[in-house]
Amino acid sequence: MPTDLAAPDTSGSTTTAGRGKRPRPPFGVSAVSVIAVLIALFSLVPLGYVIVMTAATGWDTAVGLIFRERVGELLLNTVLLMAVTVPLCVVLGVGGAWLVERTTLRGHKWWAVLLAAPLAIPAFVNSYAWVSAVPSLGGLWSGVLIATLSYFPLVYIPAAATLSRLDPAIEQSAASLGLGAWRTFFRVVLPQLRIAMTGGALLVSLHLLAEYGAFAMIRFDTFTTAIMVQYQSTFNGTAGNMLASVLVFFCLILLLVEVRSRGTARYARVGSGAQARALRLPLHAYQAPAQFFLASLTALAFGLPLTFVLRWIVAGGADIWVADEFLPALMQTMGYGLAGALATTVVAFPMAYLAVRHPSWFSKALELSNYVTSSMPGIVVGLAFVTVSIRVAPGFYQTTVLLIAAYVLLFLPRALVNIRAGLAQAPKELDEAAQALGKPPLVSFIRVTLRLTAPAAAGGAALVFLAIVNELTATLLLSPNGTRTLATEFWSKSSEIDYAGAAPYALLMILISAPMTYLLFQQSKKVAGQ
Repeated sequence: MPTDLAAPDTSGSTTTAGRGKRPRPPFGVSAVSVIAVLIALFSLVPLGYVIVMTAATGWDTAVGLIFRERVGELLLNTVLLMAVTVPLCVVLGVGGAWLVERTTLRGHKWWAVLLAAPLAIPAFVNSYAWVSAVPSLGGLWSGVLIATLSYFPLVYIPAAATLSRLDPAIEQSAASLGLGAWRTFFRVVLPQLRIAMTGGALLVSLHLLAEYGAFAMIRFDTFTTAIMVQYQSTFNGTAGNMLASVLVFFCLILLLVEVRSRGTARYARVGSGAQARALRLPLHAYQAPAQFFLASLTALAFGLPLTFVLRWIVAGGADIWVADEFLPALMQTMGYGLAGALATTVVAFPMAYLAVRHPSWFSKALELSNYVTSSMPGIVVGLAFVTVSIRVAPGFYQTTVLLIAAYVLLFLPRALVNIRAGLAQAPKELDEAAQALGKPPLVSFIRVTLRLTAPAAAGGAALVFLAIVNELTATLLLSPNGTRTLATEFWSKSSEIDYAGAAPYALLMILISAPMTYLLFQQSKKVAGQ
Protein backbone atom coordinates (compact mmCIF):
# COMPACT_ATOMS: atom_id res chain seq x y z
CA MET A 1 0.00 0.00 0.00
CA PRO A 2 1.61 3.33 -1.00
CA THR A 3 2.39 5.84 1.68
CA ASP A 4 1.69 9.57 1.32
CA LEU A 5 5.06 11.13 2.28
CA ALA A 6 3.53 14.61 2.25
CA ALA A 7 0.93 13.74 4.85
CA PRO A 8 1.31 15.65 8.13
CA ASP A 9 2.44 13.81 11.21
CA THR A 10 -0.54 13.37 13.50
CA SER A 11 1.09 11.09 16.04
CA GLY A 12 1.04 13.78 18.65
CA SER A 13 4.12 14.17 20.78
CA THR A 14 6.83 14.39 18.12
CA THR A 15 7.24 17.06 15.47
CA THR A 16 9.40 16.84 12.35
CA ALA A 17 12.38 19.17 12.00
CA GLY A 18 12.31 22.18 9.73
CA ARG A 19 9.82 24.97 9.86
CA GLY A 20 7.21 24.76 12.56
CA LYS A 21 7.36 23.88 16.22
CA ARG A 22 10.51 22.60 17.90
CA PRO A 23 10.40 19.06 19.27
CA ARG A 24 8.98 19.04 22.75
CA PRO A 25 11.55 17.75 25.26
CA PRO A 26 10.68 14.48 27.00
CA PHE A 27 9.07 14.74 30.42
CA GLY A 28 12.23 13.49 32.13
CA VAL A 29 14.35 16.27 30.61
CA SER A 30 11.78 18.88 31.65
CA ALA A 31 11.79 17.55 35.21
CA VAL A 32 15.60 17.61 35.32
CA SER A 33 15.56 21.20 33.98
CA VAL A 34 13.14 22.30 36.71
CA ILE A 35 15.31 20.71 39.40
CA ALA A 36 18.44 22.32 37.94
CA VAL A 37 16.77 25.75 37.89
CA LEU A 38 15.72 25.40 41.55
CA ILE A 39 19.30 24.43 42.47
CA ALA A 40 20.69 27.41 40.53
CA LEU A 41 18.27 29.81 42.24
CA PHE A 42 19.25 28.40 45.63
CA SER A 43 22.95 28.73 44.78
CA LEU A 44 22.45 32.45 44.13
CA VAL A 45 21.34 33.08 47.72
CA PRO A 46 24.80 34.22 48.89
CA LEU A 47 25.26 36.59 45.93
CA GLY A 48 21.73 37.94 46.44
CA TYR A 49 22.49 38.41 50.14
CA VAL A 50 25.54 40.56 49.38
CA ILE A 51 23.62 42.68 46.87
CA VAL A 52 20.59 43.15 49.15
CA MET A 53 22.68 43.95 52.22
CA THR A 54 24.75 46.47 50.28
CA ALA A 55 21.60 48.15 48.95
CA ALA A 56 19.90 48.10 52.37
CA THR A 57 22.90 49.73 54.03
CA GLY A 58 22.38 52.88 52.05
CA TRP A 59 24.78 54.63 49.71
CA ASP A 60 26.29 57.04 52.22
CA THR A 61 26.85 54.39 54.88
CA ALA A 62 28.25 51.93 52.32
CA VAL A 63 30.68 54.52 50.95
CA GLY A 64 31.77 55.41 54.49
CA LEU A 65 32.40 51.77 55.42
CA ILE A 66 34.13 50.79 52.17
CA PHE A 67 36.27 53.88 51.48
CA ARG A 68 38.16 54.07 54.77
CA GLU A 69 41.74 53.58 55.88
CA ARG A 70 41.20 50.09 57.31
CA VAL A 71 39.78 48.78 54.03
CA GLY A 72 42.75 50.34 52.23
CA GLU A 73 45.15 48.42 54.49
CA LEU A 74 43.30 45.15 53.90
CA LEU A 75 43.21 45.83 50.18
CA LEU A 76 46.96 46.49 50.07
CA ASN A 77 47.71 43.34 52.09
CA THR A 78 45.50 41.20 49.87
CA VAL A 79 46.80 42.61 46.58
CA LEU A 80 50.45 42.27 47.64
CA LEU A 81 49.84 38.73 48.88
CA MET A 82 48.29 37.71 45.57
CA ALA A 83 50.81 39.63 43.43
CA VAL A 84 53.73 37.74 45.01
CA THR A 85 52.21 34.35 45.82
CA VAL A 86 50.39 33.55 42.56
CA PRO A 87 53.47 33.99 40.27
CA LEU A 88 55.59 31.95 42.71
CA CYS A 89 53.02 29.14 42.66
CA VAL A 90 52.92 29.21 38.85
CA VAL A 91 56.74 29.07 38.57
CA LEU A 92 57.07 26.25 41.13
CA GLY A 93 54.10 24.30 39.77
CA VAL A 94 55.07 24.51 36.08
CA GLY A 95 58.77 24.02 36.83
CA GLY A 96 58.09 20.93 38.92
CA ALA A 97 55.72 19.51 36.31
CA TRP A 98 58.25 20.05 33.51
CA LEU A 99 61.02 18.33 35.48
CA VAL A 100 58.80 15.35 36.27
CA GLU A 101 57.16 14.90 32.87
CA ARG A 102 59.73 16.09 30.32
CA THR A 103 63.23 15.42 31.67
CA THR A 104 65.34 12.42 32.61
CA LEU A 105 64.86 13.20 36.29
CA ARG A 106 65.77 10.16 38.39
CA GLY A 107 62.82 8.84 40.38
CA HIS A 108 60.37 11.00 38.42
CA LYS A 109 57.46 8.66 39.30
CA TRP A 110 58.09 9.22 43.01
CA TRP A 111 58.54 12.95 42.57
CA ALA A 112 55.25 13.11 40.64
CA VAL A 113 53.36 11.98 43.75
CA LEU A 114 55.52 13.83 46.31
CA LEU A 115 54.95 17.20 44.62
CA ALA A 116 51.18 16.70 44.95
CA ALA A 117 51.44 15.54 48.58
CA PRO A 118 51.43 19.05 50.23
CA LEU A 119 47.79 19.37 49.16
CA ALA A 120 46.97 16.82 51.88
CA ILE A 121 48.04 19.31 54.55
CA PRO A 122 45.49 22.09 55.23
CA ALA A 123 47.01 25.58 55.04
CA PHE A 124 46.18 26.30 58.69
CA VAL A 125 48.02 23.11 59.74
CA ASN A 126 50.98 24.24 57.63
CA SER A 127 50.90 27.61 59.39
CA TYR A 128 50.72 25.87 62.78
CA ALA A 129 53.85 23.85 61.95
CA TRP A 130 55.80 26.88 60.75
CA VAL A 131 54.82 28.89 63.82
CA SER A 132 56.03 25.96 65.93
CA ALA A 133 59.37 26.09 64.08
CA VAL A 134 59.71 29.89 63.99
CA PRO A 135 57.42 31.51 66.61
CA SER A 136 58.26 35.03 65.42
CA LEU A 137 56.64 34.47 61.99
CA GLY A 138 54.21 37.19 60.98
CA GLY A 139 53.36 39.68 58.29
CA LEU A 140 53.26 39.62 54.50
CA TRP A 141 56.34 37.54 53.71
CA SER A 142 55.38 34.86 56.20
CA GLY A 143 51.97 34.72 54.55
CA VAL A 144 53.64 34.40 51.13
CA LEU A 145 55.87 31.57 52.40
CA ILE A 146 53.04 29.52 53.90
CA ALA A 147 50.56 30.19 51.08
CA THR A 148 53.10 29.30 48.37
CA LEU A 149 54.08 26.03 50.05
CA SER A 150 50.41 25.15 50.61
CA TYR A 151 48.96 26.04 47.21
CA PHE A 152 51.63 25.47 44.50
CA PRO A 153 50.24 21.89 43.93
CA LEU A 154 47.06 23.54 42.61
CA VAL A 155 49.16 24.64 39.61
CA TYR A 156 51.46 21.62 39.52
CA ILE A 157 48.68 19.00 39.21
CA PRO A 158 46.93 20.42 36.10
CA ALA A 159 50.28 21.39 34.53
CA ALA A 160 51.68 17.86 34.98
CA ALA A 161 48.47 16.34 33.63
CA THR A 162 48.60 18.58 30.54
CA LEU A 163 52.31 17.97 29.91
CA SER A 164 51.86 14.21 30.13
CA ARG A 165 49.32 14.32 27.27
CA LEU A 166 50.88 17.06 25.15
CA ASP A 167 51.57 16.08 21.53
CA PRO A 168 55.39 16.30 21.06
CA ALA A 169 55.11 16.68 17.27
CA ILE A 170 55.06 20.49 17.46
CA GLU A 171 58.13 20.53 19.73
CA GLN A 172 59.97 18.19 17.34
CA SER A 173 59.07 20.47 14.43
CA ALA A 174 60.37 23.49 16.34
CA ALA A 175 63.61 21.65 17.14
CA SER A 176 64.04 20.65 13.49
CA LEU A 177 63.75 24.33 12.55
CA GLY A 178 66.69 25.16 14.79
CA LEU A 179 65.10 26.22 18.07
CA GLY A 180 67.02 25.23 21.18
CA ALA A 181 65.52 23.51 24.23
CA TRP A 182 64.81 26.70 26.15
CA ARG A 183 63.38 28.58 23.17
CA THR A 184 61.20 25.55 22.34
CA PHE A 185 59.92 25.50 25.91
CA PHE A 186 59.02 29.20 26.00
CA ARG A 187 57.67 29.48 22.43
CA VAL A 188 55.96 26.08 22.02
CA VAL A 189 55.35 24.28 25.32
CA LEU A 190 54.46 27.16 27.61
CA PRO A 191 51.65 28.58 25.39
CA GLN A 192 50.00 25.15 25.39
CA LEU A 193 49.96 25.19 29.20
CA ARG A 194 47.95 28.42 29.29
CA ILE A 195 44.69 26.79 30.37
CA ALA A 196 46.38 24.79 33.12
CA MET A 197 48.30 27.84 34.37
CA THR A 198 45.34 30.25 34.34
CA GLY A 199 43.06 27.68 35.94
CA GLY A 200 45.62 26.90 38.64
CA ALA A 201 46.33 30.59 39.23
CA LEU A 202 42.60 31.22 39.65
CA LEU A 203 42.35 28.43 42.23
CA VAL A 204 45.35 29.81 44.14
CA SER A 205 43.87 33.32 44.08
CA LEU A 206 40.47 32.17 45.34
CA HIS A 207 42.12 30.16 48.13
CA LEU A 208 44.14 33.25 49.14
CA LEU A 209 40.94 35.29 49.35
CA ALA A 210 39.11 32.61 51.35
CA GLU A 211 41.86 31.47 53.73
CA TYR A 212 41.32 32.41 57.36
CA GLY A 213 43.12 30.07 59.75
CA ALA A 214 46.59 30.19 58.15
CA PHE A 215 46.78 34.00 58.16
CA ALA A 216 45.09 34.47 61.53
CA MET A 217 47.73 32.23 63.09
CA ILE A 218 50.58 34.44 61.87
CA ARG A 219 48.64 37.66 62.60
CA PHE A 220 48.48 38.76 58.96
CA ASP A 221 45.26 40.67 58.21
CA THR A 222 43.31 40.02 55.02
CA PHE A 223 39.66 40.63 54.13
CA THR A 224 38.63 37.19 55.41
CA THR A 225 40.38 37.54 58.78
CA ALA A 226 38.92 41.05 59.20
CA ILE A 227 35.37 39.84 58.45
CA MET A 228 35.77 37.02 60.95
CA VAL A 229 37.04 39.42 63.63
CA GLN A 230 34.12 41.79 62.99
CA TYR A 231 31.68 38.94 63.30
CA GLN A 232 33.17 37.21 66.36
CA SER A 233 34.39 40.13 68.47
CA THR A 234 32.06 43.04 67.73
CA PHE A 235 29.22 41.31 65.84
CA ASN A 236 29.31 44.34 63.55
CA GLY A 237 27.19 42.87 60.78
CA THR A 238 27.05 46.00 58.62
CA ALA A 239 30.82 46.51 58.54
CA GLY A 240 31.38 42.80 57.94
CA ASN A 241 28.86 42.79 55.10
CA MET A 242 30.58 45.71 53.38
CA LEU A 243 33.94 43.94 53.60
CA ALA A 244 32.23 40.82 52.20
CA SER A 245 30.88 42.83 49.26
CA VAL A 246 34.42 44.01 48.42
CA LEU A 247 35.63 40.41 48.69
CA VAL A 248 32.90 39.18 46.33
CA PHE A 249 33.79 41.97 43.90
CA PHE A 250 37.37 40.64 43.95
CA CYS A 251 36.18 37.10 43.22
CA LEU A 252 34.07 38.19 40.25
CA ILE A 253 36.99 40.15 38.77
CA LEU A 254 39.22 37.07 39.09
CA LEU A 255 36.64 34.91 37.32
CA LEU A 256 36.40 37.40 34.45
CA VAL A 257 40.19 37.70 34.16
CA GLU A 258 40.54 33.92 34.06
CA VAL A 259 37.87 33.58 31.34
CA ARG A 260 39.51 36.33 29.24
CA SER A 261 43.03 34.94 29.63
CA ARG A 262 41.87 31.41 28.75
CA GLY A 263 41.23 32.52 25.15
CA THR A 264 39.49 30.56 22.41
CA ALA A 265 42.44 28.68 20.93
CA ARG A 266 42.15 24.92 20.49
CA TYR A 267 44.76 22.70 22.08
CA ALA A 268 43.41 19.25 21.15
CA ARG A 269 45.29 17.11 18.67
CA VAL A 270 43.45 16.37 15.41
CA GLY A 271 44.35 14.10 12.54
CA SER A 272 44.96 10.41 11.98
CA GLY A 273 47.51 8.20 13.67
CA ALA A 274 48.57 7.71 17.26
CA GLN A 275 50.30 10.37 19.33
CA ALA A 276 54.00 9.78 19.83
CA ARG A 277 55.57 9.70 23.27
CA ALA A 278 57.55 12.80 24.20
CA LEU A 279 61.33 12.44 24.41
CA ARG A 280 62.74 13.33 27.82
CA LEU A 281 65.37 16.06 27.85
CA PRO A 282 68.66 14.80 29.40
CA LEU A 283 69.59 16.77 32.51
CA HIS A 284 73.31 15.81 32.58
CA ALA A 285 75.01 18.25 34.97
CA TYR A 286 71.65 19.65 36.12
CA GLN A 287 70.53 16.30 37.61
CA ALA A 288 71.94 17.05 41.07
CA PRO A 289 70.61 20.65 41.27
CA ALA A 290 67.17 19.45 40.11
CA GLN A 291 67.12 16.73 42.78
CA PHE A 292 68.20 19.25 45.43
CA PHE A 293 65.54 21.75 44.36
CA LEU A 294 62.70 19.20 44.49
CA ALA A 295 63.96 17.72 47.75
CA SER A 296 64.08 21.19 49.37
CA LEU A 297 60.62 22.10 48.10
CA THR A 298 59.09 18.83 49.30
CA ALA A 299 60.85 19.05 52.65
CA LEU A 300 59.55 22.59 53.29
CA ALA A 301 56.01 21.99 52.04
CA PHE A 302 55.37 18.47 53.33
CA GLY A 303 58.26 17.24 55.49
CA LEU A 304 58.40 20.17 57.90
CA PRO A 305 54.65 20.27 58.72
CA LEU A 306 54.53 16.50 59.18
CA THR A 307 57.69 16.55 61.31
CA PHE A 308 56.36 19.19 63.69
CA VAL A 309 52.96 17.51 63.98
CA LEU A 310 54.73 14.26 64.96
CA ARG A 311 57.10 16.20 67.25
CA TRP A 312 54.17 17.73 69.16
CA ILE A 313 52.55 14.30 69.40
CA VAL A 314 55.72 12.84 70.91
CA ALA A 315 56.01 15.84 73.25
CA GLY A 316 52.40 15.47 74.36
CA GLY A 317 52.76 11.76 75.04
CA ALA A 318 49.83 9.48 75.66
CA ASP A 319 47.94 12.15 77.62
CA ILE A 320 46.85 14.00 74.46
CA TRP A 321 45.13 10.93 73.02
CA VAL A 322 41.91 11.34 74.95
CA ALA A 323 39.43 9.12 73.18
CA ASP A 324 36.42 10.97 74.60
CA GLU A 325 37.64 14.12 72.82
CA PHE A 326 39.08 13.10 69.46
CA LEU A 327 36.78 10.17 68.67
CA PRO A 328 33.58 12.33 68.61
CA ALA A 329 35.44 14.90 66.48
CA LEU A 330 36.59 12.17 64.09
CA MET A 331 33.10 10.66 63.84
CA GLN A 332 31.44 14.05 63.28
CA THR A 333 34.01 14.95 60.62
CA MET A 334 33.43 11.65 58.84
CA GLY A 335 29.66 12.07 59.16
CA TYR A 336 29.62 15.63 57.78
CA GLY A 337 32.07 14.66 55.07
CA LEU A 338 30.07 11.64 53.89
CA ALA A 339 26.68 13.41 54.10
CA GLY A 340 28.02 16.51 52.34
CA ALA A 341 29.74 14.47 49.62
CA LEU A 342 26.59 12.42 48.98
CA ALA A 343 24.31 15.48 48.90
CA THR A 344 26.68 17.41 46.63
CA THR A 345 26.99 14.52 44.18
CA VAL A 346 23.21 14.09 43.96
CA VAL A 347 22.66 17.84 43.49
CA ALA A 348 25.37 18.03 40.79
CA PHE A 349 23.80 15.31 38.63
CA PRO A 350 20.97 17.36 37.00
CA MET A 351 23.40 20.16 36.08
CA ALA A 352 25.92 17.73 34.60
CA TYR A 353 23.22 15.82 32.72
CA LEU A 354 21.90 18.98 31.04
CA ALA A 355 25.42 20.20 30.22
CA VAL A 356 26.40 16.94 28.46
CA ARG A 357 23.17 15.62 26.96
CA HIS A 358 21.41 18.92 26.22
CA PRO A 359 24.12 21.63 25.87
CA SER A 360 22.74 25.14 25.32
CA TRP A 361 23.07 28.67 26.66
CA PHE A 362 20.52 27.66 29.28
CA SER A 363 22.65 24.82 30.68
CA LYS A 364 25.76 27.05 30.59
CA ALA A 365 23.95 29.75 32.55
CA LEU A 366 22.93 27.20 35.19
CA GLU A 367 26.54 26.02 35.50
CA LEU A 368 27.87 29.58 35.74
CA SER A 369 25.57 30.37 38.67
CA ASN A 370 27.19 27.58 40.66
CA TYR A 371 30.72 28.60 39.77
CA VAL A 372 30.05 32.18 40.91
CA THR A 373 28.77 31.00 44.28
CA SER A 374 31.52 28.46 44.83
CA SER A 375 34.13 31.15 44.13
CA MET A 376 32.97 33.04 47.20
CA PRO A 377 34.89 32.46 50.43
CA GLY A 378 33.28 30.22 53.02
CA ILE A 379 32.92 33.18 55.37
CA VAL A 380 30.65 35.02 52.89
CA VAL A 381 28.49 31.95 52.30
CA GLY A 382 28.35 31.40 56.05
CA LEU A 383 27.31 35.00 56.76
CA ALA A 384 24.63 34.78 54.04
CA PHE A 385 23.17 31.60 55.50
CA VAL A 386 23.25 32.99 59.05
CA THR A 387 21.34 36.13 58.04
CA VAL A 388 18.86 34.44 55.69
CA SER A 389 18.08 31.61 58.09
CA ILE A 390 17.51 33.97 61.05
CA ARG A 391 15.20 36.24 59.05
CA VAL A 392 13.40 33.72 56.82
CA ALA A 393 13.63 30.29 58.43
CA PRO A 394 14.86 30.58 62.03
CA GLY A 395 14.16 26.90 62.62
CA PHE A 396 17.10 26.01 60.34
CA TYR A 397 19.63 28.27 62.07
CA GLN A 398 22.61 26.28 63.40
CA THR A 399 21.26 22.96 62.17
CA THR A 400 22.99 20.16 60.34
CA VAL A 401 20.73 20.71 57.31
CA LEU A 402 21.90 24.31 56.92
CA LEU A 403 25.57 23.33 57.31
CA ILE A 404 25.26 20.58 54.68
CA ALA A 405 23.50 23.05 52.33
CA ALA A 406 26.45 25.45 52.71
CA TYR A 407 28.90 22.62 51.95
CA VAL A 408 26.90 21.76 48.81
CA LEU A 409 27.07 25.32 47.48
CA LEU A 410 30.75 25.73 48.32
CA PHE A 411 31.96 22.49 46.75
CA LEU A 412 29.40 21.74 44.01
CA PRO A 413 31.85 22.37 41.06
CA ARG A 414 34.21 19.68 42.39
CA ALA A 415 31.50 17.07 41.89
CA LEU A 416 30.05 18.74 38.79
CA VAL A 417 33.30 18.64 36.79
CA ASN A 418 33.86 14.94 37.50
CA ILE A 419 30.29 13.83 36.81
CA ARG A 420 30.25 15.84 33.59
CA ALA A 421 33.42 14.06 32.45
CA GLY A 422 31.90 10.69 33.34
CA LEU A 423 28.66 11.42 31.48
CA ALA A 424 30.62 12.50 28.41
CA GLN A 425 32.21 9.04 28.32
CA ALA A 426 28.84 7.24 28.58
CA PRO A 427 27.39 7.00 25.02
CA LYS A 428 23.74 7.98 24.98
CA GLU A 429 23.22 5.40 22.20
CA LEU A 430 23.48 2.66 24.84
CA ASP A 431 20.69 4.34 26.79
CA GLU A 432 18.59 4.57 23.65
CA ALA A 433 19.27 0.92 22.82
CA ALA A 434 18.07 -0.14 26.27
CA GLN A 435 14.86 1.85 25.76
CA ALA A 436 14.41 0.28 22.30
CA LEU A 437 14.57 -3.13 24.00
CA GLY A 438 11.63 -2.17 26.20
CA LYS A 439 13.22 -0.65 29.29
CA PRO A 440 11.50 2.49 30.68
CA PRO A 441 13.66 5.67 30.43
CA LEU A 442 14.29 5.83 34.19
CA VAL A 443 15.27 2.16 34.38
CA SER A 444 17.58 2.42 31.35
CA PHE A 445 19.20 5.52 32.84
CA ILE A 446 19.85 3.80 36.17
CA ARG A 447 21.07 0.50 34.68
CA VAL A 448 23.19 1.98 31.87
CA THR A 449 24.16 5.64 32.24
CA LEU A 450 24.36 5.73 36.03
CA ARG A 451 26.53 2.61 36.14
CA LEU A 452 28.96 4.02 33.56
CA THR A 453 29.15 7.35 35.40
CA ALA A 454 29.60 5.84 38.86
CA PRO A 455 33.45 5.88 38.92
CA ALA A 456 33.63 9.58 37.96
CA ALA A 457 30.90 10.41 40.48
CA ALA A 458 32.85 8.56 43.17
CA GLY A 459 35.94 10.62 42.32
CA GLY A 460 33.96 13.85 42.62
CA ALA A 461 32.46 12.74 45.93
CA ALA A 462 35.95 11.98 47.24
CA LEU A 463 37.13 15.49 46.39
CA VAL A 464 34.12 17.05 48.12
CA PHE A 465 34.80 14.87 51.16
CA LEU A 466 38.40 16.12 51.26
CA ALA A 467 37.25 19.75 51.09
CA ILE A 468 34.70 19.30 53.89
CA VAL A 469 37.25 17.62 56.18
CA ASN A 470 39.51 20.69 55.88
CA GLU A 471 36.76 23.36 55.90
CA LEU A 472 36.92 25.78 58.84
CA THR A 473 35.17 29.15 58.48
CA ALA A 474 31.69 28.05 57.34
CA THR A 475 31.76 25.28 59.93
CA LEU A 476 32.61 27.75 62.71
CA LEU A 477 29.68 30.00 61.71
CA LEU A 478 26.96 27.48 60.86
CA SER A 479 27.57 24.29 62.84
CA PRO A 480 25.04 23.34 65.54
CA ASN A 481 25.96 23.94 69.17
CA GLY A 482 28.19 21.19 70.47
CA THR A 483 29.64 20.34 67.05
CA ARG A 484 33.24 19.22 67.18
CA THR A 485 35.02 18.45 63.92
CA LEU A 486 38.73 17.80 63.51
CA ALA A 487 39.22 21.25 61.97
CA THR A 488 37.28 23.18 64.64
CA GLU A 489 38.91 21.23 67.50
CA PHE A 490 42.36 21.79 66.00
CA TRP A 491 41.59 25.50 65.67
CA SER A 492 40.27 25.71 69.25
CA LYS A 493 43.35 24.01 70.71
CA SER A 494 45.88 25.92 68.61
CA SER A 495 44.16 29.25 69.41
CA GLU A 496 44.79 28.48 73.08
CA ILE A 497 48.50 27.83 72.24
CA ASP A 498 47.91 24.18 73.16
CA TYR A 499 49.99 22.93 70.23
CA ALA A 500 50.47 19.45 71.70
CA GLY A 501 46.72 19.08 72.19
CA ALA A 502 46.08 20.20 68.60
CA ALA A 503 48.58 17.74 67.09
CA PRO A 504 46.32 14.60 67.07
CA TYR A 505 43.62 16.48 65.17
CA ALA A 506 46.17 17.72 62.63
CA LEU A 507 47.56 14.22 62.14
CA LEU A 508 44.08 12.73 61.66
CA MET A 509 43.23 15.38 59.03
CA ILE A 510 46.45 14.58 57.14
CA LEU A 511 45.81 10.83 57.31
CA ILE A 512 42.26 11.27 55.99
CA SER A 513 43.31 13.73 53.26
CA ALA A 514 46.36 11.84 51.90
CA PRO A 515 44.48 9.11 49.97
CA MET A 516 42.02 11.69 48.60
CA THR A 517 44.93 13.80 47.32
CA TYR A 518 46.38 10.78 45.52
CA LEU A 519 42.96 10.14 43.99
CA LEU A 520 42.83 13.79 42.85
CA PHE A 521 46.22 13.41 41.16
CA GLN A 522 45.22 10.20 39.35
CA GLN A 523 41.86 11.66 38.33
CA SER A 524 43.54 14.73 36.81
CA LYS A 525 45.63 12.46 34.54
CA LYS A 526 42.49 10.70 33.30
CA VAL A 527 40.68 13.99 32.63
CA ALA A 528 43.63 15.33 30.68
CA GLY A 529 43.62 12.21 28.60
CA GLN A 530 40.15 12.71 27.26
